[in-house]
Amino acid sequence: MIIGTAGHIDHGKTTLVKALTGVDADRLPEEKARGITLDLGYAYAPQADGSVLGFVDVPGHEKLIHNMLAGATGIDFVLLVIAADDGPMPQTREHLELLDLLGLARGAVALNKIDAVTPQRLAEARAEIAALLADTGLAGCPVFPLSARSGEGVSALRDHLDATAAALPPRRAAAGRFRLAIDRCFSLAGAGTVVTGTAHAGKVGAGDTAIIAPPGREGLIRARVRSLHVQDRPAPSGQAGERCALALAGDFEKSDIARGMWVVDPSLALPLTRFQGELRVPAGQPPLRHLQVVHVHLGTEDIIGRVALLDCAEAAAGSSALVEILLERETLALRGDRFVLRDAGARRTVAGGRVLDIFPPTRHKRSAERLALLAAMRDDDPLPTLALVAAQNLAGVDLARFAAAWNLAEADAEALWLRAGLRQVRDGEALLGYASANWRHLEQRLLAALAREHERAPDLAGVERERLRRMTSATLPRAAFDVLVGELLAAGRIAQTRAWLHLPEHVASVSAADRDLFGVLKPLLDAAPFNPPRVRDVFRASGTPEDIVRQLFRRMARGGELYPVAHDHYFTAAAVAELAATVSRLNAEKGAVRAADLRDVIYPDGGGGRKVAIQILEFFDRVGYTRRVRDAHVLRTAAVQQWASGG
Repeated sequence: MIIGTAGHIDHGKTTLVKALTGVDADRLPEEKARGITLDLGYAYAPQADGSVLGFVDVPGHEKLIHNMLAGATGIDFVLLVIAADDGPMPQTREHLELLDLLGLARGAVALNKIDAVTPQRLAEARAEIAALLADTGLAGCPVFPLSARSGEGVSALRDHLDATAAALPPRRAAAGRFRLAIDRCFSLAGAGTVVTGTAHAGKVGAGDTAIIAPPGREGLIRARVRSLHVQDRPAPSGQAGERCALALAGDFEKSDIARGMWVVDPSLALPLTRFQGELRVPAGQPPLRHLQVVHVHLGTEDIIGRVALLDCAEAAAGSSALVEILLERETLALRGDRFVLRDAGARRTVAGGRVLDIFPPTRHKRSAERLALLAAMRDDDPLPTLALVAAQNLAGVDLARFAAAWNLAEADAEALWLRAGLRQVRDGEALLGYASANWRHLEQRLLAALAREHERAPDLAGVERERLRRMTSATLPRAAFDVLVGELLAAGRIAQTRAWLHLPEHVASVSAADRDLFGVLKPLLDAAPFNPPRVRDVFRASGTPEDIVRQLFRRMARGGELYPVAHDHYFTAAAVAELAATVSRLNAEKGAVRAADLRDVIYPDGGGGRKVAIQILEFFDRVGYTRRVRDAHVLRTAAVQQWASGG
């Protein structure tokens, strides 16, 4: 269990930590000389069961709130220290307000310095504390009268901390991927660069690879965990809810790392400059204005940003609002992370809340549909959010990105996809998810598009695959479209003739006159199938007027018997089918096809050139059979069957 102190300056937080642990958490010479805490301090206390309590001691001065907030990140238990003689003071109230905004509701009050007050004053202090906590998450928490200096009452508090730690359930976040907010970085002889912080989620072990982010001047830092100390002890691994010190190795300098950065699993290295969330404005504060400049405290970071209000024009004191936070530099965040907003001068707290969406849209941010999705994201169960986002996105949901935003372990993610009843489609390394209703809707849109096209152009054999994808949904990924087509073909709801897709009952019509003339001219194309004569050359060879040839070839192409590989350059369906098979074979042999490869196969005797080979490959790119990768062409998934019936 990680315990964080809070309270006004000079109320005895550091002295109490020393009484509980035997460790002076003031580590800086200036702190010892001045007798006040300036930065975060750390101490540890072993328990009888072998576990260790971790303490984060925070400064109490009003000008050091940014350090206090960095220390409050990731703690499990609040130890609010209040001096009996002073009672609650300004920083007591401010710290309590901040802790409440961070959602911390487990804690206790150490009513310190009881040896300096009368019984009457002690009773008054108790009443003041009860009133102070009444409307906060710590309302009703136990109060322990004690003297950190003399030791009176300290054992009762220690017993309570031990019992609470023993009863504390394991963090569910340990099932996610590892992330740790850095609060210190230093060099240690024999260990190299060491970073410390509280692990927010997941597990990490010696030998693991991690990313240090957000990127600095040299970009993201890749590091290897050489060794660990967990709760101030050497350990093979650490996990969520533990203080970890990681000795890191990699191509970086200590100066590249600072408080505010994160050590994360590589899959969570997702730098952002904006996120959407919900916040609450504390009672007694001025209203929060649209685009107000604020300090954003997130993790151990303090970044200047602006608040864009999404569901209201102004957020009044005591109210909640949906917002987009715009940051002046990159950081990391995940859904559920807590944040605090302070005014531009860092003098007062203006709001606090939690992150809902780290991948917000750039448009329609205030639409009813979008606000409904943000409302669903308030639920800690990701199922309602996934169900709604899948319903709202006909083109599918990037499931890997969804799992990263919610920090779902692989097994938890797979169970969620099943709970949501999603139709899953693999797209390379990506996994797409579709709501069942949307998948059926895509089927109907595809069938309707074919029906409209058959009615508009009955002489067309059908629709080319890539064009039909755009007609169905321009944003539908090709991999999902290929699966959709494959299912409809298997069910007999659509049919394929060479590269054309059509309804089973559709047959392209070609007039008898066109058929007779084409019978005369086709031998000219068959004589050189991979470099047939162009329209003007057919005219010269046959005497048939050029315009007549061009119009005939266009009509035959609409009927699926020819393909316009380039302008006025038509190849027969049989030739294209053979070329498609050649491209498929070369792709299998070489991993990709280049123009020179194709030229050498189809023109072994020099009957064509590289230019025509380029045009053939560009045609296959255009119709979705291949895709260009620099100067090569790679066969698309499910494309092998595209010309299966050609010939």
